[in-house]
Amino acid sequence: MTVRLRLDLAYDGTEFSGWAIQPGRRTVAGSLTEALGRVFGAGGARGLTVAGRTDAGVHATGQVCHIDVDPAAFERLGRAHGSAPPSSPADSLVRRLAGLLPPDVRVRAASVAPFGFDARFAALARRYEYRVTDADGGGDPLQRHRTLHWPRRLDLTALNAASAGLIGEHDFAAFCRRREHATTIRALTELSWRPVGPEVYAATVEADAFCWSMVRSLVGALLTVGDGRRPVDWPARLLTESRRVDDVAVAPAHGLTLVSVTYPPTGAEMSARDGATRKLRSTR
Repeated sequence: MTVRLRLDLAYDGTEFSGWAIQPGRRTVAGSLTEALGRVFGAGGARGLTVAGRTDAGVHATGQVCHIDVDPAAFERLGRAHGSAPPSSPADSLVRRLAGLLPPDVRVRAASVAPFGFDARFAALARRYEYRVTDADGGGDPLQRHRTLHWPRRLDLTALNAASAGLIGEHDFAAFCRRREHATTIRALTELSWRPVGPEVYAATVEADAFCWSMVRSLVGALLTVGDGRRPVDWPARLLTESRRVDDVAVAPAHGLTLVSVTYPPTGAEMSARDGATRKLRSTR
């Protein structure tokens, strides 16, 4: 018998080799697993599952994961220690992890997950933001780890016009690094650009799920439209391709941030979504 916990977290991906644990490399999952082991004991937090595995250098402000823990061990976290008043086990877990995790990753909230919750398969949508500046003198030094400097002037109207042609359910094979037995069909629900500061623009990209390198490849293709080197309809024309197109450059990782993951409002809907997602990914 275990209790499933939802963890909402944020991290600066600059010094991480991505989310997934890799031998000899510093990763977000590795840092979180180590901290959880110190709270619950070795093997006490099981089944760490994340909504979206981010690549090396990619950031997150709205990442979600889940773990399964022993109910008694979780409840003990809420007991008073010394002169400190008792608090909820979830609040205690957040405070404990704040003292154990490195400063570039933080668990912002913890909660007992509803029945049917799965951080990966119950998700309805993932939303990313990609920031870029075309300032002649380069970007703000304080934002250098999360904003790409583009050496050519960008046309916001062209960026949005090209983006509109990509929205909908398509085979995004031209923009994905293919994985064996994995589909490249995705439902892109939002892709738009807006100014967020002087000579700074942000692309918002949302879909039910993303394949490997898809967001950065979409941005890379669109930037060549925005700076005038490609026609507005070029990215949409690539949707007819059945494999990755070499002309599509992958934008650098540091401009990309996972900002939110959306879930159904009820446990029953989460269970239904989980089943539909697993079936979809195994049959397409």
